[in-house]
Amino acid sequence: MKTSDILIIGSGAAGLTAALNLADRFTVTVLAKGAMNEGSTAWAQGGIAAVLEPGDTFESHIEDTMIAGAGLNDRATVEFVVERAPAAIARLQELGVPFATESDAADSALHLTREGGHSHRRIVHVADATGWAVQEALQKAAEAHPNITLVPDQVAIDLATSRHEARYSGAGNVWGVYAVDRTTGRVGLYTARATILATGGAGRTYLFSTAPRGATGDGIAMAWRAGCRVSNMEFMQFHPTCLYNLDVKNFLITEAVRGEGGQLKNPDTGHRFMPDIDPRAELAPRDVVARAIDHEIKRFGLDYVHLDISHQPPEFVREHFPNIYEKLLGLGIDMTKEPIPVVPAQHYTCGGIVIDRDGRTDLPGLYAAGECTQSGLHGANRLASNSLLECFVFGEACARDIAARWDSFPPVPPIHGWDESRVTDSDEEVVIKQNWTEIRRFMWNYVGIVRTTKRLERAQHRIKLLTAEIEDYYGHFRVTPDLIELRNLLQTADLIVRSALHRHESRGLHYTLDYPATLPEAVDTVLVP
Repeated sequence: MKTSDILIIGSGAAGLTAALNLADRFTVTVLAKGAMNEGSTAWAQGGIAAVLEPGDTFESHIEDTMIAGAGLNDRATVEFVVERAPAAIARLQELGVPFATESDAADSALHLTREGGHSHRRIVHVADATGWAVQEALQKAAEAHPNITLVPDQVAIDLATSRHEARYSGAGNVWGVYAVDRTTGRVGLYTARATILATGGAGRTYLFSTAPRGATGDGIAMAWRAGCRVSNMEFMQFHPTCLYNLDVKNFLITEAVRGEGGQLKNPDTGHRFMPDIDPRAELAPRDVVARAIDHEIKRFGLDYVHLDISHQPPEFVREHFPNIYEKLLGLGIDMTKEPIPVVPAQHYTCGGIVIDRDGRTDLPGLYAAGECTQSGLHGANRLASNSLLECFVFGEACARDIAARWDSFPPVPPIHGWDESRVTDSDEEVVIKQNWTEIRRFMWNYVGIVRTTKRLERAQHRIKLLTAEIEDYYGHFRVTPDLIELRNLLQTADLIVRSALHRHESRGLHYTLDYPATLPEAVDTVLVP
């Protein structure tokens, strides 16, 4: 058993922000599922939204967020996050994040770009690799802090709660987590007086996703099993433009390409189709663009559509999108001269563990921040570049609340170790691979961009069959990282389908042919364990 004051599961923007805000006073252990920089943060190309342009206002950023979220956002939470954005950017600059600046400005003003759904230029960025720069700066600061212990290659299995105390209790307290070490295969127990889940989203539930391989909904599934409410899981954001390439499965072509003039065209006819669908054309919110591409692909039997920015000057394209340009060039596509083949792909999980503005969950001692949560910020659709922002604001909020109420957290009682006395090594790894592929395929086909009740019921039927099979497997064999992820994927798929069946309207990212209208009142879908 390894113990510290505070345990953080997840080493991205939310987890490391919380760690750095707590470490001056407490000992902090941060668990990463793979390498410390393998989470979603490092993959974020776009940037961070903040009101910094003259003439822009908090009110305008709040309004844009509410419009994108189709009225389902919690306005107080949106205000809370938006108003803290400029300070979050300033702190990242202090940590050394090299945000792009205006080349001709004497005071080195930040270069702001614009993305779909925003009424102003308010996206600060580091070329087209903002997340990587942020991850690097946060990680460097965490590695240098004597009170922070970073532990890579730990796959969390389940939260250790009052049920696992040596003297059983039903109090529902969270005391840490059981995790399997990828290198040794042994299960360890990490305990703490307060635990923060910063485990990211559940993108890998889908066949096409821009999320890293580890985004299997672990935090959401663990919190649900421990007794937390989960909300709005039907709102899965599909990024409209993921590179269509059979060898490179999840390379994202950032929204900013459309922001800087990129046009979507039918590859067979060359027709630019977005102006037919929305007056904002390519700058419409992501759900509108993703549905339009999905419709074009299905209507014409295409594999992909074209995203074309080749009408812009070549040096403009290379300067704005150096990483995308290089990557595509390596695949034989010169984006300064020819269009890029793109398809929509799952991109962001808007629902998750229910938290308040302090990052508190329903269970004492358990906090959560970032993509694994439903904070009320995103509503039915996330506005571009609000996601990293949410990580910084709620990472800090968790830290602030834990520090403020530290004396109320009881010390960790004796906790049972992991029991492997009745299991054996598996001789059927093929079962895991088969089930994993099956889940991702039926989720893509039945619970994708456009849904029907019949498709959702088909998905639910398969989930029931697989649940029995996987629970039986889990009960008899020693846990492996792949088995843990499969179990969490299935749990997450179940929560998504249950939420989607519950919503009898089309709103934001949830679009169903059986209920195409939007109801007059916006109500969260809340699942209670």
